[in-house]
Amino acid sequence: TIPQRCPDVAPGDGPARLAFTRPRPPESPLTRLSLRLVPLGCALLAVLTPPTAQAQNWPNRSIRLVVPFAAGGSTDVIARLVAADMAGPLGQQVVVENKAGAGGSTGSAEIARATPDGYAILAATVSTHAINPALYSRLPFDVIDDFTPIVHLVDIPNVLVISPSVPARTVAELKAFAAKNPGRLNYASPGVGSIGHLQSQWFANLIGVSMAHVPYRGAGPAMQDVMTGEVQLMIDNVPTALEQIRSGKVNALLVSSPTRIAQLPDTPSSVEAGLPQFIGYSWLAFLAPKGTPDHVVTALYGAAKASLANPQVRERLQALSATVVGENPSATAAFLRAERAKWTPIVKTIGVQLD
Repeated sequence: TIPQRCPDVAPGDGPARLAFTRPRPPESPLTRLSLRLVPLGCALLAVLTPPTAQAQNWPNRSIRLVVPFAAGGSTDVIARLVAADMAGPLGQQVVVENKAGAGGSTGSAEIARATPDGYAILAATVSTHAINPALYSRLPFDVIDDFTPIVHLVDIPNVLVISPSVPARTVAELKAFAAKNPGRLNYASPGVGSIGHLQSQWFANLIGVSMAHVPYRGAGPAMQDVMTGEVQLMIDNVPTALEQIRSGKVNALLVSSPTRIAQLPDTPSSVEAGLPQFIGYSWLAFLAPKGTPDHVVTALYGAAKASLANPQVRERLQALSATVVGENPSATAAFLRAERAKWTPIVKTIGVQLD
C-alpha cells in the first residue's frame, strides 16, 4: 500500500501517522523500507523548513519577557505594566520572568543566547547595557552585537535626596557645608556598581567634594539610613523616593534631568542647580536576540507603542514618574550606543571595576 501524503509536521512533533485508503497486502521488503523512510523524510522536511517560513504564523504562543532584576522594582513594575497591555495587539500573552543576578547580566545573557524567533525578549536598562560593559572586565554577551533593539520605552529621572539633619537645601549650600565640615558627608547606594553608586560619585566629583560610599543591599535599607541621618545623602529613582520626599523624611536637592518634573515641581533640575552635564536616567528598553526577523521586531514595536498610547497605561506611567519615549528600533539602537559612550568614561573616572 502507498501512503497517501506526508501529514503536516511541526518541529518537535512525534513520528507522523500514515493514512491508508485500502487493505494492506502482504508487505514486501521494499514496502517495509518505504514505511520506515517516509516518516523520517517528513520529520526531516519539518526540521529543514526555513525559519522565515516558520515565523509567518508568529506569534502562536505566549512571549517571554525577561526582567533581569528582582520583582518589585521600577524596572519590573513598568515592564509588567507595558507587557500586559501588549497582549491585545499581539493576540498572545507577554509573560514576565525575573532573572536577577550580576547587576542584570544573568538575565541579559539568557536572552542573548535565546533562539531569535520572537518568543524571548529582554527588559534592558542603563545598568545592563550602558554601565555594566564598563563595570565588568568581561561579559558573557556583547551589548550591541548580540541584541536587536525593539523600543526605547521610558526614561525615569533620578533624584538627589539628603537627610534633614544636614543644613543644606541647595547644591550650593551642600558644597559650602562640605567645605566647613570635611569628612562629614557619606552617600548611600543600593550596592557597588549600581547607578545610585556611580551617579552619586559622579556628582561628588563634579562639585569637588569628598564623600565616602556606604553600599547597602537594596535601595530600601539605604533610604532608611538617609532618613535617620546615619548616612547623609543618596541618589535614587524618583518613583521609589517620592513618598519619602513628600512626607518630609528627606529633602530633594535636584532631579538629574534638563528640566523640572511634574511630580517634584519645587525641585530644581540639574541645569538649574548649575550642573548641566549631570543628566542621568534609569531608562527601560525592550530588546530581542540578534537575528530576530524584521517583521517580528516591527510587530513587537507596534504592540509596545500601542501600549504606551493607552491612556490608562500613560496615567500609571506618569504616576511612576516615567517619561514616555517610544522610540523605534533604529532610534533605540542609536540611543543604546550613545548611553554606552556616555557612561564608559564616567565609570573609568570613578575607577570601579567588578569581575
